[in-house]
Amino acid sequence: MGFEAEALRRGLAAKPDIICIDGGSTDSGPFYLGSGTSKYSRASTKSEWQVLMQARAEANVPLVVGSAGTCGTDSMVNWMFEITSEIAKELGQKLSVATVKSSQSPEQVVKAWQAGNLDPLANAPELTETEIEGCNNIVALAGVEQILAALETGAEIVVAGRTTDTAVIAALPIQNGEHPGAAWHGAKIAECGALCTTHPMSGVVLVEFDDTGFAVEPMAKNARCTPRSVSAHMLYENANPFVLPEPGGFLDVTEAKYMELSDRCVRVTGSSWTSSEQYTVKLEGAGTGGYRAMMIAILRDQRYVKNSQAWSERLVAFLRSEIASRLKCSPDSFDIEIRLVGVNAALGDLETRTGTPAEIGAMFLASAETQALANEIAKIANPFLLHFPLTDNEELPTFAFPFSPAEVELGRQYEFCINHTMVLDKPMDAFKLDVIRV
Repeated sequence: MGFEAEALRRGLAAKPDIICIDGGSTDSGPFYLGSGTSKYSRASTKSEWQVLMQARAEANVPLVVGSAGTCGTDSMVNWMFEITSEIAKELGQKLSVATVKSSQSPEQVVKAWQAGNLDPLANAPELTETEIEGCNNIVALAGVEQILAALETGAEIVVAGRTTDTAVIAALPIQNGEHPGAAWHGAKIAECGALCTTHPMSGVVLVEFDDTGFAVEPMAKNARCTPRSVSAHMLYENANPFVLPEPGGFLDVTEAKYMELSDRCVRVTGSSWTSSEQYTVKLEGAGTGGYRAMMIAILRDQRYVKNSQAWSERLVAFLRSEIASRLKCSPDSFDIEIRLVGVNAALGDLETRTGTPAEIGAMFLASAETQALANEIAKIANPFLLHFPLTDNEELPTFAFPFSPAEVELGRQYEFCINHTMVLDKPMDAFKLDVIRV
């Protein structure tokens, strides 16, 4: 999302002890983990990382990024290290870089599963040995211990694979003996930068930790932290707004107090940290889910707009039979669906809002074992998506394709297969730490 240059300059003027970035997410689905690639542009990543490397040199403090390259696979740690090396050469910087790799082999995970050391998280898919072996990539989410191991090498830059959003920020205050509940809570509040402020796009916040709590302040002049904006961030990507599980324990903010220190800065006390008896890390795994092709038709006739759900259900039922017949294949060998953009494309059956828009986009998706078969299914569906009537005894309608050709290859698809925790004897057992001079 970037950051404001002026906000970063104000942050450097405050003489920070460390610069931290959470660089990853599963927000955009399983493709990036499955393919081991970055969601973000390499050019954008290099541009922003160069500014941060220059800021690190000016402040003479460690620079840490977690979940490198979005998904945090070993390939993305290598990708981020390559960018770091390029920039160091261009800037004439000589650096010690620590890399923390978190990819897991299916064989390792199968052994943990067979030993009973894997536990499903809420709504996790059913796990089998075949599912594990079918994963393209599996990562373990590093916590504070793994980031501390990297910092303790004296590295000036740490490039970490998949980590929890909070770990890169919580590590240093915990190392320095600050309040552990405050360290984890402050890290959670700051993990999305200025999202905890009134100007979320500004990017940069300063967090100060001590032995009883923490204070958070935005670095952009036109941004403020308020008790509401800070406390609300515990709702973000968190099933329970009071409890946050992490490797080695959990954060509890039930008794947290939020106090304005100024019209820009909020202090928080009362958070607690409870260590667990077993040290566990979360595993994320993604595997191939076939190939997909897409088409979009625009419905503007109000009769079709008002009856779009009935129309789409009728069309899908017709096409299932038609495609199986024409391709002489089993209906189980492919899948088709229509998502109505403007009605329920995001939430499906969970949608509660109703209304009649001016137009609706009918997004047709075909999934199959090969791209060629998905493309063929889309081509079979093409004329029907353009002209299929609401009833048998009426003239054919004509809808609109917004582009030509109408069929778009979406390529290989991936799906999440693992959303479990894994027990470790020692925190570094699932991770690899290296230190390289560049």
